[in-house]
Parts: sequence; C-alpha cells; structure tokens
Amino acid sequence: MNALLRPLNLPDFPWDSLEPARARAAEHPGGVCDLSIGTPVDPTPTIIQDALANSTNAAGYPRVEGTLELQEAMALWASKRGMVPLQSPREATAQSAAVIPTIGSKEAVAWLPFELGLTSDDTILVPEVSYPTYDISARLIRARCIRVDPERVDTWPDASLVWVNSPSNPTGHVLTREKSHASVQWAREKGAIVVSDECYAALPWQAPFTSEGVPSLLDRDICDGDPTGIIVLYSLSKQSNLAGYRAALMAGDRDLISRVLTVRRHTGMILPAPIQHAMAVALTDTDHVEHQHALYGARRTILKRALEDAGLCVDPHSAAGLYLWVSDPSGRMNGWDLVDWFAERGMIVAPGDFYGERSTNFVRVSLTATDECIQSAARRLIPDGFASANSR
Repeated sequence: MNALLRPLNLPDFPWDSLEPARARAAEHPGGVCDLSIGTPVDPTPTIIQDALANSTNAAGYPRVEGTLELQEAMALWASKRGMVPLQSPREATAQSAAVIPTIGSKEAVAWLPFELGLTSDDTILVPEVSYPTYDISARLIRARCIRVDPERVDTWPDASLVWVNSPSNPTGHVLTREKSHASVQWAREKGAIVVSDECYAALPWQAPFTSEGVPSLLDRDICDGDPTGIIVLYSLSKQSNLAGYRAALMAGDRDLISRVLTVRRHTGMILPAPIQHAMAVALTDTDHVEHQHALYGARRTILKRALEDAGLCVDPHSAAGLYLWVSDPSGRMNGWDLVDWFAERGMIVAPGDFYGERSTNFVRVSLTATDECIQSAARRLIPDGFASANSR
C-alpha cells in the first residue's frame, strides 16, 4: 500500500451490515417491506416538479449564497418558523448571508466542523443516541468526539462545538424550550458553537408540539433574541419529498455562516440553479407540507398500533419525526435479535447500535413506506404477535 495513504478513520458503512436481514426478508411470500432507511417514497409535489422543469435554462454559475428569490423564501420560512430575524434578503451577499442553501443536510452535517475551521485539537459533543454523521463530522477532521446526554447540560465537558438534534433521529424525542435554552447558555458560557439539526421539525405528533410547533434553537425566547454562536440546519427531503433534489439550508450567526460560505465558494459547493428555484417554491407553499404530514400521521397510527398490539414497546416519548423507537418490553431480545425477528416476517428495520452504544436494545422503524407497505407490515405483525412468538 502507498505509504501516503493513511487510514481514513471511518467506520464501515452501517447499512451494509443489514444485507443478511434483507436476504432473509426477501424470502417472505409477500415481498420485502423496508422500514429501515428513511427515504421518502411519495411523489414530489407537482408544484415543485413544475418549478424545476421551468428553470432548466441555467447557463451561468449560480450564487453559492442563493438567488434573491431563494433568500427571500428562506427568510420568510425562518420567520414563520419563529426564528429571530436574520437579515434582509436583499442584503444577503457572499460576505453577509445569515441563511444559505446546502446540498442536502447530510453534506452540511458532515463538513460543517471543517468549514468552521475546527481541527484535531478540538472536542465535539454529540448526543449519546444520534444520527451517525455527527460522529463522522468529527472523524473527518480527527477531532475528539464525546457522546453526551442532550438533556443533562450540567454534565457536558468543555468543547468547541456541540450538536443537538430535536426532533431526534432516531428516537423522536423533542427538547423542551427550557432544555434548548440551557444548551444555548452552556455554549455561550464555554465560548462554543451549538449546531441544531432540525430537519424533522415539520412532523410533530404529540402535544404541545402539535399546536405550538417544535421549538427552534433560533426561537427568540430560546436564543434570547441573539443568533450569536448558533447554527440551525433544515432539510426539505422530509417535508416536501425532495431527497433526490438535495435541497436544504443553514441559518444562524452571520459571522459563522460567512466562514462556512467562504469555504463553500472556494470548493464549488453550490446548489444548482434549477434546484434553487424549486426550493424557493417548496419553502413558500404550505399546502403540500400539511398534506404530507397527514399521510405520515395516518401511517404512524397504523404502524404504532400494530407494533403495540403485537406486544412490542414503542417509546412513548417519540413525539415527532419519521421513526418509531421500538424495543422488547421483556428485555430478552436486543436490537439485532429484533432485526432478525422482523426479517422473518419480511420487514427490514434498523438496529439501535447504528446510533450509539446506549441504544443496543432498540430498533428504529421508519414511517417512510407506501400505504400498501405499512398496511402489509401491520398485518404481518399482528397474526402471531411478538409476545407469543418470544415466549416460545
């Protein structure tokens, strides 16, 4: 091997380890019902498809900070979300933007510490049960990564950056306004940056979030009217079925966004112009978001009831998002045992250890499947039930 090829310091891609379960599930006479990866399956709304089709004449290079149209749409969306005013869109330049488009939110998560100038000398905190790419973002710059309880700010060690994720992937837990405010206070006391991944915020299921909305870290009361030291990420993949468009945004502290934008300009990380127009349309249309919320809500009701009727435990604190956090109430089966149990019934779910050592007894069950698949999964769950099968 070339001596210059140092180890990448990256783990194996976790989803590859599900291949044996996929093969077992494929043997089911009803076919595979994939409830593992949360990829949208519903059509991209026609209004967005039309916007993309009507903007294909894009000969010039697009603006990294977003077109004026997109800047206005992102600012309006942020205002409706309850965020502090970030700037006038017409003032948004490559030197002053406080909200910018990104090529999906996973890319933004993975590269953000690098774009902010963090190095191997820094420490990054991630939730103890969380989306794996937070850890990857630290590994890419060889920083120290420490897992922490997102609700126990008093236990957090000193760090340069902390990730919070509300609603959480995979658990669906939502941080209260008080807990969110505490994370902002901690970051300011420590001189740290706090980054809030809020890509599931449009999907609340339980009170008070169904009426009040999921709190943003840039909510005036949570950040005390000041975005300093805060970055919020959001994605249209879930609310608008735009995973294939890679349309997302980053908002917050203007100085921090400016640092990020400088790197993105130098490296050509630009959302294509047709996608920018489609994204602007998606952000300003609320009807399709409400329609998609209703679809997922119906699927969630069916699947949650079937899982509970089968004798499985669904985390009662899963208040928002696209997943159900499921375990064996007896404690006899761990996450991989449950993966096998589901696979025998033609279903694929994600084991909890994908998301941290504290979640090895859980599986994540996704709502991102067709109505037919969800109904089929419910029928497969209920006939013999988990409790009876597990007692034999």
